Amino acid sequence: MTFVVTENCIKCKYTDCVDVCPVDCFHEGPNFLVIDPEECIDCTLCEPECPIAAIFAEDDLPEDQRQFIALNAELSLLWPVIDEVKPAPADADEWKDKPNKLQYLER
Repeated sequence: MTFVVTENCIKCKYTDCVDVCPVDCFHEGPNFLVIDPEECIDCTLCEPECPIAAIFAEDDLPEDQRQFIALNAELSLLWPVIDEVKPAPADADEWKDKPNKLQYLER
């Protein structure tokens, strides 16, 4: 099992989760974070730190978010590791919990 960053992170990109990760498995894209499934050690520390509930254990992933398993794996190979907290985008709170954000994902 691994943890997966889901759609709610798109355009929010809070990095509280990065601060608690002991293995630096988070990778940063322009407006989204992903978890490298090969690096994640299933420690569960990141999930409660996400202020917008965008991180799920793979086994607990909502059905409509299942495509994010493959997306995290794919993008973690392309994007650089992030290992320090950064400010969220200025409009992050406005994007919190908005549906259908996959169309806004910047690669």
